[in-house]
Amino acid sequence: MATRRDARFKASRRFGLNIYGHPKALKRQPKEQRQRKMSEYGMQLMEKQKVKAIYNLLERQFYRYFLKARKMEAIVGENLLFLLETRLDSLVYRAGFARSIRQARQMVNHGLILVDGKRVDIPSYGVKPGQVIALKEEKRGNELYKGSFQDIRAFELPYIEKNFDKWEVTLVRMPLREEIPFANDINETLIVELYSK
Repeated sequence: MATRRDARFKASRRFGLNIYGHPKALKRQPKEQRQRKMSEYGMQLMEKQKVKAIYNLLERQFYRYFLKARKMEAIVGENLLFLLETRLDSLVYRAGFARSIRQARQMVNHGLILVDGKRVDIPSYGVKPGQVIALKEEKRGNELYKGSFQDIRAFELPYIEKNFDKWEVTLVRMPLREEIPFANDINETLIVELYSK
């Protein structure tokens, strides 16, 4: 399985956004250098790279999501964000089971996550509204997961309902554009324009 191996803090500084949620990601100030005016293509490419980094995807996976979003009704860019946000690894991270999207993907790959009581080990699994995501019972005593899910309570999102006693989260409905984390920092129309050339 291919994974992104780029420098995470460097990427966060380049995008000016703490995409990995690490407290030290934006601490070091970038060196003073003359800023060149970015071309239209450069801005589109930067936006695509930013969204790929947020969801920890490679180019081929990302492009497949774009093609799928284009076939759906409504706005293509928003469809793309909804598809990415309802991936299993993304929801495991948003629910607070993991401290990063990379850790969430690893947890899913190792079979630690159950969807509607069944083990699912595919990070790209598309979760549908009403489905329940839970951590395997034998892993609930692990201090790492306890610290993430019980203590941190990472994201409070209206489309995810958490049950802390049962270690479960439910995708209540599809998210709205403005409810998605980093939504204000993403211009998905630039990505659509890039792929539509």
